[in-house]
Amino acid sequence: MKTILLLEDNDERIAGFKSAVRELGEDWQLHIWHDAPTMIAECENCFDDVHLISLDHDLDPQPGATFDPGTGLEVAKLLAGHFPICPVIIHSTNADRAWSMHNELRFAGWTVDRVGPIGDDWIRKLWLPKVREMLGQLPRSEFFQRSSDHSERMQRALLSLEGLAIGDAIGEMLAYRHADAARIIERGLPAGPWFHTDDTEMALSIVDTLKLYGHIHQDELARRFAWRFEREPDRGYGSMTRKQMNEITRGGDWRQGATSAFGSQGSMGNGGAMRVAPLGAYFANDLSRAVEQARASSLVTHTHPEGVAGTIAIAIAAAKAWQLREADSAERVVRLFEAVLEHTPESKVRRGLLIASQTPTTVPVEAVAKALGNGTLVTAPDTVPFAVWCAANHLDNYTEAITLTISAGGDCDTNAAIVGGIVALSVGRERIPAEWRKEKEPLLLIPNA
Repeated sequence: MKTILLLEDNDERIAGFKSAVRELGEDWQLHIWHDAPTMIAECENCFDDVHLISLDHDLDPQPGATFDPGTGLEVAKLLAGHFPICPVIIHSTNADRAWSMHNELRFAGWTVDRVGPIGDDWIRKLWLPKVREMLGQLPRSEFFQRSSDHSERMQRALLSLEGLAIGDAIGEMLAYRHADAARIIERGLPAGPWFHTDDTEMALSIVDTLKLYGHIHQDELARRFAWRFEREPDRGYGSMTRKQMNEITRGGDWRQGATSAFGSQGSMGNGGAMRVAPLGAYFANDLSRAVEQARASSLVTHTHPEGVAGTIAIAIAAAKAWQLREADSAERVVRLFEAVLEHTPESKVRRGLLIASQTPTTVPVEAVAKALGNGTLVTAPDTVPFAVWCAANHLDNYTEAITLTISAGGDCDTNAAIVGGIVALSVGRERIPAEWRKEKEPLLLIPNA
């Protein structure tokens, strides 16, 4: 069914809208909300088949309601945070607020128009012709690829995200005390909330995008990266990422910013890899799709072949950690490395992974970090092989994996974020320390993610 989302509190008007929509044909339906908070909480679940949105502004409480019904402007601000997916009509009598809603949406790139509730039968005479006009001029964009098992995929992505966020927070906390990480963790970490860095913020944007679209829509992902950066810029973003996010916020094209980085070579940093484990979790049952989508997520900020290769490697490691969660421990290490090596493009990253796959756990972690790199250079080749080695060899124990990873020093928060996002998929939520889950900083996801 083709759906029109409607925010309206007046029963007489609602009856008029229902009658008008019937004139569009039997394959059209209305989804109606009487208040803004409920629409904000629920409307994103209806984006799969929405073709038009129509919003009132002034809303009265429904009979028996005890909460503030909010306003259409609140919904407009929510929509403005999304990539435009369909036209919007504002049908409010409040002219000042209607123009505020109009500007919120217009500046965010939405196609939006107003219809004033003037005269008798205005819904059929004014609103319905405007609907036909806008639908004819701007057909719905086909962004949505959510599969029938989308809910199960999201549960995996959220598990990986939690593991990533905890690793990120503990790695940041102990970055300058990494040599004592084992003793500090054993003794007990301080009370939270534990601050997370850009690793988690950017992973949140990936999970948001997957939740809405079921795939990496690169324009939407770029917008979400920039929105989170603008909201909280002091999350430890690197200088090049800060420059890219500022350019996107000012209306620049992310493609130009990503490809022009580092003298038009593109970034080979570890930023694509640090955030991608939840994507590997989402596509855990389709490794080819995981490769394709990991590459798409990397290219928004990291276009250098090494940056892309590192992103793909971590996505595959996360996917295989989920696939092999019930396999024999020794077998899992071998099979995880086999899959990562098979799907990672030829690169310094892959050559480092090959060495990592041949490095036994009897080698001290300091020696492994020296041979593979521990993220000190903040590049994918210097980060990804070590992180995969730590994760692959500790798939049974989240605490040990995080502790060992941090103890090697280097880019502690990113290393631990990568390892945490992978190992969480193997151990499951119940085997991540409950106190760590409790103390982590709350994760701000889009509603109902």
